[in-house]
Amino acid sequence: MMEIKDAIDALSALAQETRLELYRLLVRTGPNGLPAGEIASRLEANPSTLSRHLAQLEQAALVRSWRVQRQVFYAIDWQGTEALLAFLTEDCCKADPGVWCDKQSGSCG
Repeated sequence: MMEIKDAIDALSALAQETRLELYRLLVRTGPNGLPAGEIASRLEANPSTLSRHLAQLEQAALVRSWRVQRQVFYAIDWQGTEALLAFLTEDCCKADPGVWCDKQSGSCG
């Protein structure tokens, strides 16, 4: 269960153009992720600036990293992303479940 402070940290991390583009790039990339250098190249970003952006997303539990020899790879932290989405939609549509829930089965999520 995500705490409100953690949700605010995650939303703050996404509330910047480069970080949002970075996050969306990694969503498209999938679980294998990308090395930091390739991310910088694709986003046309300065590597040192990108490093700060990656660190903020990682601190917010939206991105994870690992090392393969000399390269650092980054990918979406799906657990952190799922926790944020669950937090944001926790009380969704209690007044009208048909807005978000499966209209035929009545199940949410």
